[in-house]
Amino acid sequence: MKLTGVELRWVEMPLKSPFRTSFGTQTVRGLLLLRAVTDSAEGWGECVAMADPVYSSEYLEGCADVLRRFLIPALTGPVDGVSVAPRLARFRGHRMAKGALEMAVLDAELRARGVSFGRELGAVRTRVPCGVSVGIMNSIPELLDAVTGYVDEGYVRIKLKIEPGWDVKPVRAVRERFPDVLLQVDANTAYTLADARHLARLDPFDLLLIEQPLDEEDVLAHAALARVVQTPICLDESITSARSAADAIKLGACQIVNIKPGRVGGYLEARRIHDVCAAHGIAVWCGGMLETGIGRAANVALAALPGCTLPGDTSASDRYYAMDITEPFVLDDGHLAVPTGPGLGVTPLPDALDAVTVKTEWIPV
Repeated sequence: MKLTGVELRWVEMPLKSPFRTSFGTQTVRGLLLLRAVTDSAEGWGECVAMADPVYSSEYLEGCADVLRRFLIPALTGPVDGVSVAPRLARFRGHRMAKGALEMAVLDAELRARGVSFGRELGAVRTRVPCGVSVGIMNSIPELLDAVTGYVDEGYVRIKLKIEPGWDVKPVRAVRERFPDVLLQVDANTAYTLADARHLARLDPFDLLLIEQPLDEEDVLAHAALARVVQTPICLDESITSARSAADAIKLGACQIVNIKPGRVGGYLEARRIHDVCAAHGIAVWCGGMLETGIGRAANVALAALPGCTLPGDTSASDRYYAMDITEPFVLDDGHLAVPTGPGLGVTPLPDALDAVTVKTEWIPV
């Protein structure tokens, strides 16, 4: 198919409540949406970079700039989803921007072919179990109230954000209140290897995993940490490709991998990471970046792959947003249904999309 052009759309999604991690606190989620217009169909992509380069080196305005100047102009002539990454490979880095563009082109292609995202990726389930990510709170009673609410809603797994000074005590409190809930923690690189003995104090709480405790470049340090703590180490920010996943596995730096498609350059690379991990007996799960219904639809499809054996951060729309820009994803007995329509299986609702749009820009090819 031929790409006519891409519309960039900046949106600001107010969060229902502040979401605090070791990187900082968010009250509004800014996102960059892409609408790829082809001679066959239109497709949507979602760039999950943050406004500031704190989670990764990418940030929204930087993504818009590289898309505008380099990535979109490179997609002249016939194009499909599989061809996007090879044609953008000469541009170094910028995985979130590349992933968003690949997603939009792939969505357009699949809509034209009448094939769902799940079918294209290799989904084997029609619904996926859902976990929820709980930010750092001002007090343990506030945390317990929040976790109680999510458990009552039916979420099958709870993830607690932690950082130095907010780790052992809140985890102990949640585990004592909910002795049987699936529980894990996420440090977002907040610790160093010098904290190994302290992190080992989390071992008695029967956690599924400790996610990305150390700096993303400290893969060898994660391998060393794995020899000190009994809780399985899960890598997030350190995994940027199938190659980096294979290296981390070989080094013994992780027993579990969190796949975030935006972080690794798109859903096709995410599938390759899934396949590498499956071949090595490494469990994977689909992480989240506070996506709208567009990104959530693709994440749910990825979470339905056979190697995704742990509940992901594929929470319902109302976890973060009072109103989504698509028909909302609603929790059903702790699960979300995998969309079956062509492409992503969802499209933005015009009024809802306009209500959160800050600006748009058309980039012809």
